[in-house]
Amino acid sequence: MELSTSKSAAEGWPRITDLFVEGKGDVALLGAPMGEGSVTPGRCDLAPGLVRETLRRFSTYNLETRMEIALRIADRGDVDLQGVMPAEGFGPIRDAVLGCAGHGLTILLGGNNAVTRPAAHGLGLPLDKVGLVTLDAHFDLRDTHEGPRNGNPIRCLLEDGMPGRNICQIGLAPFANTKRMHGVAEEAGMGVTTISEVKSRGLIPVLEAAMARLGDLDAVMIDFDIDVIDRSQCPGAPGARPGGMNVDMFFAAARWLGAHRQVKLVDLTEFDPSLDVGSITALTAGRWVCEILAGYSLR
Repeated sequence: MELSTSKSAAEGWPRITDLFVEGKGDVALLGAPMGEGSVTPGRCDLAPGLVRETLRRFSTYNLETRMEIALRIADRGDVDLQGVMPAEGFGPIRDAVLGCAGHGLTILLGGNNAVTRPAAHGLGLPLDKVGLVTLDAHFDLRDTHEGPRNGNPIRCLLEDGMPGRNICQIGLAPFANTKRMHGVAEEAGMGVTTISEVKSRGLIPVLEAAMARLGDLDAVMIDFDIDVIDRSQCPGAPGARPGGMNVDMFFAAARWLGAHRQVKLVDLTEFDPSLDVGSITALTAGRWVCEILAGYSLR
């Protein structure tokens, strides 16, 4: 299918949204506006729509690398999750992600972090064949006695049968987690890298180590929880803390991981547009999509 020529492209200012096509594309874009079940109530359900709208503000050209993104992006719309709790949303999200399997990469726009668990199942593989890398300030290992929530997708996946050795968590923040959760992560054999370690070792070496650890698995999912970013640079993330990852590092991670052939699915979670200031977080989310696409273009 040929890309349609939009007015912006015809005027010499092609936008990322000009790459959207109907049907099969190189990359699938899917919204999962899960807002229910959050530890901190908010409006993460507004994020997918706003990110799509914000993508109109981004061109397809990166002057730093002289790269023109020329991918076809199949916009698969949003999963219907209005008023739905994570337990009831599990099947619809899983099935929608599974329906994107024919694409080289699926970009899932959350929604809160509860979307990560069904998305991992949506790869259609046994969980012992799936790797998960999280960029997150939190372990997301809260108890599951009240069912799945945005604070426990990793605990849920462990209980579903994903081995801890298949999980690498990067960017964990001090005074934002509990000793008990840390103990659960270590006992399960998960990879644990704090934000201080990321800054001291360097982002790319940390990512290289994580992907090498998961190298024998069939597919890897990346959970980009936007609250890993320093709160001063990400006001629309209710869980973000001072001292987090800077946005340049976040974008570099998106580009590097987007280029990795083992990565089949990425999600962006925990963006609450109702908290944003001056579109800072919306523009961060839009740039993240661009960097994922730029990375994928290098495959």
